[in-house]
Amino acid sequence: MKRLLLALIGWLPDGFRTQFGSDVEEQIEHDFDLVAREGHWALFVFVFTSIVDLIWVGVVERVRPAWTGVQALSRKGSRGDGLMMDWMRDLHFAARALRRSPGFTMTAVGTLGVAIGVTAAIFAVVQKVLLDPLPFAEPDRLVYIAASAPGSDYPEEFGVSVEFLLDYSEERDVLESVAAYNSFTNTMRVGDRVERVRVSMPTAPLFATLGVQPVMGRLPEPGDEDDVALISYGAFLDWFGGDPSVLGRSYHIAGDTRTVIGVMSPEFEFPREGVHAWIPIEAPTEDITPGRFGLSLVARLAPGVEAEEASERLGAVASRLPERYGGSASYARLMERHRPVIRSLEEEIVGSVSAPLWVLLGAVSLVLLIAAANVMNLFLVRAERRQRDLAVRRAIGAGWAQLARLQMAEAALIAAGAGIVAVGLAWVGLPALLGFVPPDVPRLGDVSMTLPALAFTLGVCVLTAMVCGLPPALRGAGATSAALHDAQRGSTRGRHRGRDALVMLQTSLALSLLIGSGLLLRSFQELSSVDPGYDLENILTFQMAIEDEPGMDNAVSLASFHLDFMDQLRALPGVATVGIVENLPLNEGVGTVPFVTEDMASEEDAGAQIGRTWVAGDYFEAMGISLLRGRTFENAEQLENPGSVVISEAAAELLWPGEDPIGKRLLWPAFDTWETVVGVVEDVMQYSFRDEVQPMVYFPLVAQDPAAWSFSSPAYVIRSDRAGEIAPEVRTLVRGAAPSAPMYRVFTMETLADESMTSLAFTMLALGIASIMALLLGTVGLYGVLSYVVAERTREIGVRMALGAEAERVRRMVVVQGLRVVAVGVVVGLAVSAAATRSLQSLLFEIRPLDPGTFVAVGLIMLAVGAIASYVPARRASSVDPVESLRAG
Repeated sequence: MKRLLLALIGWLPDGFRTQFGSDVEEQIEHDFDLVAREGHWALFVFVFTSIVDLIWVGVVERVRPAWTGVQALSRKGSRGDGLMMDWMRDLHFAARALRRSPGFTMTAVGTLGVAIGVTAAIFAVVQKVLLDPLPFAEPDRLVYIAASAPGSDYPEEFGVSVEFLLDYSEERDVLESVAAYNSFTNTMRVGDRVERVRVSMPTAPLFATLGVQPVMGRLPEPGDEDDVALISYGAFLDWFGGDPSVLGRSYHIAGDTRTVIGVMSPEFEFPREGVHAWIPIEAPTEDITPGRFGLSLVARLAPGVEAEEASERLGAVASRLPERYGGSASYARLMERHRPVIRSLEEEIVGSVSAPLWVLLGAVSLVLLIAAANVMNLFLVRAERRQRDLAVRRAIGAGWAQLARLQMAEAALIAAGAGIVAVGLAWVGLPALLGFVPPDVPRLGDVSMTLPALAFTLGVCVLTAMVCGLPPALRGAGATSAALHDAQRGSTRGRHRGRDALVMLQTSLALSLLIGSGLLLRSFQELSSVDPGYDLENILTFQMAIEDEPGMDNAVSLASFHLDFMDQLRALPGVATVGIVENLPLNEGVGTVPFVTEDMASEEDAGAQIGRTWVAGDYFEAMGISLLRGRTFENAEQLENPGSVVISEAAAELLWPGEDPIGKRLLWPAFDTWETVVGVVEDVMQYSFRDEVQPMVYFPLVAQDPAAWSFSSPAYVIRSDRAGEIAPEVRTLVRGAAPSAPMYRVFTMETLADESMTSLAFTMLALGIASIMALLLGTVGLYGVLSYVVAERTREIGVRMALGAEAERVRRMVVVQGLRVVAVGVVVGLAVSAAATRSLQSLLFEIRPLDPGTFVAVGLIMLAVGAIASYVPARRASSVDPVESLRAG
C-alpha cells in the first residue's frame, strides 16, 4: 500500500513534484508508519484519503495551478508540509457536516456500501478463478491438445489416440513435453476405510510437463511401473492424518496394491478438483491399434512457439500416422480430415465458466454505476442547496480549489464509509455466495477476500469518490455572487439537465440488466420444458464397487450378483421396479464406436458412429423410456447372450432409414460378433438438456463372448414413490450383500437434472437479483429527482394553480416530465442491450439474443415503473396550496 501511495506522487505536475515531491514522500512514509500501528481499518482510511488527496491535487494543479514563479513557490512551500493538515481539517469539517445530515449520510453510505460489497465479492471469485494464473510453472506455455475431423461423423472435437501421443512427443522443437491424462472414480482402501474416490492415471511426463513437484517424497522415475502412486494433500490429511510415514507404504488404490511415493501440494488439483491419487503409467509402444480415440493431452510449448505454429506442425505429423502405424481404410480417410485442436490449458480448465462469471461481474458493475449515479444526484442536490453558503465563502476569500476540496472531503468520507461497509459485507456474504456457485467451477475452494480483492475494493472506493464528488465539487466551487441573488428566487429552470442525464443513464443500465435477466429466464423455462426421453421424478440411482468382493472375477459372476441384488431391491417397500445401466444419463458420458449393418458389410470399411452402453433388469421401464417396437432384454439374455441388442429410434433411422429394424443385424467390428435387434426405444439426452439426442445401442451385461467385457459397478435405477428417503434401506442391503463395497454416486434424477442446469440457474438468479437492485435504484433515483424538482418549482406550480390550472393538468405535467426522461433512457437502453446481449449467446437456449418479445416487454415494464415513480411527486405537486406557495416564495 505504501508503494502505491509513493507511486502516485508521480501523478503530480513536474514543477510541483520538483519543489515538494520529497516533502510529500517523507510525510507519507512518516504518517503511514504511524497510522499502521492503529490497525487495519485506520490504515485503510488513511490510504484511501491519501489516494484521493494525491489524485485531487494532481487534477487541481493541472487545471488551475495555485503557484507561478518564485513567490508562488515560496508561498506554496510554506504550505507544502501542511498539505495533509489542510485535508485533515477539511475532512474534520466534512465529518461534522455529514453528522448534521444523518439521513443523507446513511443513504449514501448504505447505497454505495451494498453495491461495492456485492461487486467486491463477485470480483473475489473472478480473481481467483479467472485472473489468477494456474499453479504451474510458466502456465502461458501450457496447452490442451485434442482432435477434430470436419465433415466426418465424429464429434466436433474428440480425444486423440496413443499413436498421436508417441509421435507428438518426438517433436521436441514444437512441444517441450507432452502427457496424456484422464480422471475416473475407483476404490481406495486404507485400513477399515473403503470409499470410491476420484483417481487419475496420467502418463509419467505429466508432472514435468506441468512443472510441479511434490511437497513430500518424489516424482515417478524410469522403471516405476503402475504400482506406485502420488496422493493429494487433501488425502494426505484426511486419510493419513498428515503422517509422513505414509511414504513408502502400500495401499489398495484403483484395483491394485500401490506404493505411495509422494504427496502433492495443496494447490495441485489436476485435471480437476477432488482427485485423491495419481497413478503414473507408461504409454505403450508396441501392439498399438490406431484409432482408439479418447485420450486428453496436455503439452508445454517449446520456447518461442505459438499455438498456431504448433497446430500446423502437429497437423503434418498426424497426416503421416496411417503410413507409420497402419490401420483401417476409414482411419486413413479420417486422418485426411484431421485437424489438431490446440488451446491454452487455462481456457480448457476455466473456459466453460468464464462467460457466466464475466457476465455477473459486468452486471454488478452496472449496479454499482447506477448506485454511484444515485449518490451523485444526492451530492448535486446537496451542492445546489449550499450554493448560497458557498457563494458567501467565495466572497470572503475562499479559493476555488479550497471550496472544491471541501466538498470532495465529504465524498471521500462517504466512499471510505462505504468501503468499510463493503469489505464487511463481502467478507460475511462471500461464503453464502459460494454456496450458490456451481460446484464444477475450478479453484472455488480457494476463493476469499485476498489482498488483490481488498486492493480492488479500495480502488473502486477511490473511483467512486471521484465520480460521485467531482461534478458536484466543480459546480459548488464555481459559486459566485449570482448565487446569492438566485437563492432569493424560486426558479431553477435549466439546472436539472445533469440530473436528468443521470436518470437516463440509470434507466438504460437497469433496462439492459432486466433484458439480460429476462432472456436467461426464458432460456431456463425452455430448458425446463425439454423432454429428455426419461422421467425425473421418483427415481433413485446409486453405484457400488464390488470388483474386490470374493468370486467377482468374471463377467458371468458379476452379472449374476447384479441380477440377484436387483431382486433384493425389488422386495423393499414402495419399490416399483429396478434396472441397471453402465452410463447413467446426466451423470456419465457415452463413447461412440462404429457399427456396421449387413447392407454395409460389402462396402469397404463402412460404419456409423453410434453410442453404446449396457443395461439389465427393467432399466427402460424404471427410467420411463418408452419401448416403441419389439421387446427389451430377458434375464436369461444377461447371462447367456444369444446376440441381442436394443437400439434407440435415432440409431434405427441412421442405420435403416424408413425400415423396420426388428430382426436386422449389426456388427461392432472391434469384437467381430453380429448382434440382432430385438427392440427399439425412445431417444434420450445423455449429457444435458441442451444437447441433441444421441443414437444409442444397448447391450445386455454379458457379451456373446463373456471374456469380451465385464462391468463391476454400473448404476442402479430404482423407481419408487419413496425415492427421496429409501437410500438408508438400500445402504443396509449393500452392506449385507457386499460388506466391503462402497456405495457412492447416490442421487435422485431430479437432483441430477437440477445440477445439469446449475450454471444457467446461478447466472439467472444472480443477474435477476442485480436487475432488481438496478430497477429499485433507478426508480428511487427518478423519484428523488422529480421530488426535488417539484419542491423547487413549488412557487411556479402555485402560480399556475392560482391562475386556474387544474390539479389533473399539474399531475400530467410532472408525470410527462418524468416519462420523457425514462423514455429516452429506454431507447438508449434498448440500443445498448441489442449489442450487449450477444455476450449471453453461450448461455441462452432456444432464445435469440435479440428476442423481440423480451425487449418489448421489458421496455414497457420500465415505462410503467417510470410512470409509477413519477406519479407520487406529481400527486404532491397537484396538492400545492397556491396561497401558501406564494407566501413561501
